[in-house]
Amino acid sequence: MSTDSSPAQPLPAPSPAASSPSPSTDLARLRAEALPRGVVTATPSLVSYAKNAIITDTQGKEFIDFAGGIGVMNVGHSHPKVIAAARAQIERFAHTSISVFGWESYIRLADRLNKKAPGTTPKRSFFVNSGAEAVENAVKIARAATGRPGIVVFSNAFHGRTNLTMGLTSKISPYKKDFGPFPADIYRIPYAYCYRCPLHLAYPACGVECAELLREGFENHFQADRIACLVVEPVQGEGGFVVPPPEYHAKLKAICEEHGILFIADEIQTGFGRTGRFFAMEHYGVEADIMTTAKSIAAGYPLGAITGKAAIMDVPGPGSIGGTFGGNPLACEVALAVFDIMEEERLPERALEIGRRVRERFLAMQERFECIGDVRGLGAMMAIELVEDRGTKRPATALTKAYRAKLYENGLVNIIAGTYDNVVRTLMPLTIEWETLERGLDIMEETLAQVTDTP
Repeated sequence: MSTDSSPAQPLPAPSPAASSPSPSTDLARLRAEALPRGVVTATPSLVSYAKNAIITDTQGKEFIDFAGGIGVMNVGHSHPKVIAAARAQIERFAHTSISVFGWESYIRLADRLNKKAPGTTPKRSFFVNSGAEAVENAVKIARAATGRPGIVVFSNAFHGRTNLTMGLTSKISPYKKDFGPFPADIYRIPYAYCYRCPLHLAYPACGVECAELLREGFENHFQADRIACLVVEPVQGEGGFVVPPPEYHAKLKAICEEHGILFIADEIQTGFGRTGRFFAMEHYGVEADIMTTAKSIAAGYPLGAITGKAAIMDVPGPGSIGGTFGGNPLACEVALAVFDIMEEERLPERALEIGRRVRERFLAMQERFECIGDVRGLGAMMAIELVEDRGTKRPATALTKAYRAKLYENGLVNIIAGTYDNVVRTLMPLTIEWETLERGLDIMEETLAQVTDTP
């Protein structure tokens, strides 16, 4: 990989097959008739086949995958061990419901999560279908354990699309617009967004004063002894890959402990090796009271998990937590395979190297392109924030959307993030081949030159 800021090699002209129209008129018409307009797909193509970090559409065009199904494919598409685990389970049985008839993989997966979760306190885990369900259950357990109703969350946070998790989520459009009312007893404070510091300070001279906004909230906005839990992403995902200072989460945790508030770490996007540790809270030296996981836990099969300190998790009585499909046997078998892949292929360590290479390229691009206001990330959770002016930091929303569309045309799948839709994030599989990674970064650089008319 180039270590200077010289331009990437120009992109070759697309082949006739690559420029052929995506899905057929009939299918496009059927989609419009069959799906509600609220279901949006970022790309017009239909997937035919995916292997590791390459997606092939029904027209035969290949795309480098820098989206990973929104952070779901950390072990890559169609990993042989995932396929083998799924195939073996399909041939045995599909479903009984954990409330009726248990199965081995559910128990073994819970045990592996308990042992892998940060901290030394004994843990318990159970399973649901999605990240939003995991967060809902974590809050439910926190309320039961503390006897309190209140929840503290953060600006720019995303926790799901159910009624409660929409309430916890910050961004209005498209996630919350017209979907209210939302539950009461949800309180929001600013997050440690250093590039756009809510206190207009600079790290490290600031002393991470933003963590004290929680304490300030007790004085002016909500009653501390009525708060059950604080729900926080170690690194904000949909909010724009916002990485707080190293001291931030420990300071929050200490304040929570002073007031008997449970600390819930939402590791749904950050977990399973993405940041260079198995769970991102390991970077911060914090043992959460409850942790939620989903996304890459099962390589694309629907699964969410709630893992917490045993004394807290055992508060709800028999039959009070669970669900019909939670911990589906197929998903649990695949998740066990994911654990094996993570450990055998040392994917958290590989994420660190991916992140190093991506950061190096992004910093070189920042020297070349005035529109890159910030380069940030942790491990392989890297992003650039595009702005119209580095002085004012005015979000370059239109440019970012045009950039994403052009990336697709040039053969790279990518998604944007941030409250202002001006953050370009990377969630490539941690198994991506180095050559494919470099080619993807070449496409990102050359495409940004195209949309900004930069020589």
